Amino acid sequence: MVRSLFSDHLSGVNRSVITMSSENTLDDEDTFKILIATDVHLGYLEKDAIRGSDSYNALDEILKCAKTNQVDFILLGGDLFHENKPTRRCLHNCITMLRRYCMGESPIHFNILSDQKVNFNTTQFPWVNYQDENLNISIPVFSIHGNHDDPTGAEGLCALDLLSASGLVNHFGHSQSVERIEISPILMQKGNTKLALYGLGSIPDERLYRMFVNNQVTMLRPKEEQDGWFNLFTIHQNRSKHGPTNYIPEQFLDEFLDLVVWGHEHECLIAPTRNEQQLFYVTQPGSSVATSLSPGEATKKHIGLLRVKGRKMNLQKIPLKTVRQFFIQDVVLADYEDLFTPDTPQVTKKVEDLCFAKVTEMLEEAERERLGCPLTPEKPLVRLRVDYSGGFEAFNTSRFSQKFVDRVANPKDIIHFLRHREQKENIKDEVNVDYSKLLKTTAVEGLRVEDLVKQYFEAAEQTVQLSLLTEQGMGKAIQEFVDKDEKDAIQELITYQLEKTQRHLQARGVTTEQDIDTEIRRLRDSKKNTTEEENEIREAINRAKAHRLERGDEPLDPDISSEFADVAMDSDESSAPFPPPTRGRGRGARGRGGRGRGRGATASEPKPASRGRSQKSSATTQSRSIMQGDH
Repeated sequence: MVRSLFSDHLSGVNRSVITMSSENTLDDEDTFKILIATDVHLGYLEKDAIRGSDSYNALDEILKCAKTNQVDFILLGGDLFHENKPTRRCLHNCITMLRRYCMGESPIHFNILSDQKVNFNTTQFPWVNYQDENLNISIPVFSIHGNHDDPTGAEGLCALDLLSASGLVNHFGHSQSVERIEISPILMQKGNTKLALYGLGSIPDERLYRMFVNNQVTMLRPKEEQDGWFNLFTIHQNRSKHGPTNYIPEQFLDEFLDLVVWGHEHECLIAPTRNEQQLFYVTQPGSSVATSLSPGEATKKHIGLLRVKGRKMNLQKIPLKTVRQFFIQDVVLADYEDLFTPDTPQVTKKVEDLCFAKVTEMLEEAERERLGCPLTPEKPLVRLRVDYSGGFEAFNTSRFSQKFVDRVANPKDIIHFLRHREQKENIKDEVNVDYSKLLKTTAVEGLRVEDLVKQYFEAAEQTVQLSLLTEQGMGKAIQEFVDKDEKDAIQELITYQLEKTQRHLQARGVTTEQDIDTEIRRLRDSKKNTTEEENEIREAINRAKAHRLERGDEPLDPDISSEFADVAMDSDESSAPFPPPTRGRGRGARGRGGRGRGRGATASEPKPASRGRSQKSSATTQSRSIMQGDH
């Protein structure tokens, strides 16, 4: 019998979840077995000769592990794909593996009790795939979308929807409203165990933070026997604080939850930790492939085998054996005064020798760990971060890398030079701002494109400032341009805001230049950080996509766009909008990093045309004044 009656969760005493000991994890007809993984990032660096198959090998191992352990279903916490538009190779490999491991004659031992039209509301087949009479599913896969493979376009589709339409994945947790979110659980039952599976796909952190604060997020609960359900929630957002509202505090989540599977963060912290305020547990599986050379990625990669019986749970850590080793060390040159100082003769050679010794130590450690692990790739990832503050000079990293070209998987970016961030006092009051210092890689490491745009204009408040657009709007448009290859996003945002401002000025009867400037500034400031601003940005982006379709312009072919796969945002934790001193292949002028990253400051200047269409439309708008244009 299908139950679709829910009541809003108001308040109540949370019953603490009891973790099962190893002696009580015997599998029986009442125990759910769930394989948990997040951030697979299929297709990451797939054109790299050495690392191209890393993400595919990891997914193959994950699915093989699920089949070996005869799990009831697989739960993915977002970012199955690294690119918003996966290549044909990427989709082909994914479909092949899902068909190989998740289809078969093995029976499914749990039932869905909730209204599936509500749970799977983004597909024309609104039911779980194993109940489709045309499919033989042995291991159902339930997945939310992440920020890398999020829905786009007028139809709001993503790569997961392709897998959903083909019957290979059950895509859930897609909220189609920007005003209010209602999270309705998938209610499952196996024997006497009842499981309520909640999911929320990736939403911009600032927006979701504001919605939580304004009580616009509601988690629905079954009316009957509320205390009899094990409540499992999977989310794909910033967990660590990247800004005042650029994360989701655990305290925002409802206290009736039992376990939260947190995606998006790449550091593997899979052992459940208890939130003493909300009294639920949180597990952070982390990514299954390193997408940046940051400390969080160096943690050993695991997936989880979750067993749930009644209100008890047990989470077993399973190490991934096919993941490429990653070693990272920090060296502060100022700490080696007994060996050299900035004034020591041939100090650069001595520094290079020290770095050579450190890299060699990491390679020797990698060889020791790899003994007896035939599935581990031979060449490890190695990163040495060198702090050369205090007057030291950087040496030639390209020449240094040649010494390890046959021993490491990332020979072009072994060394990363950095300096302590300089303190900037009263930077907003400065008239002459040195933007080269602001935009150093070390100063913006960990920021996203839109964060960098915001930082730039905050620093340039008195000298260079947007008068028509908001920082958030420009940042979002640049993000669409960089991450999703939406070439007209910036142009359409400018055109849309220009037209809207023209109508506003005409309605107000403003004519003098001084009054126009004042009114534009007032209008712009009134929309900052409001729902109206978000709606305008969303409308402008949709217009960009709609106009492209009207003109008959097709998106960049996936196989061509994949040439830029290795310059996408390196990680959800530590992505650098500007390339470091030495980068991998494809990270120059022809990659996205060279044409779009961090260019918010010059967005109003004529943009070099990578494609003729963009150049033509850009020139048209730049020749307009604020009171000109079609009315």
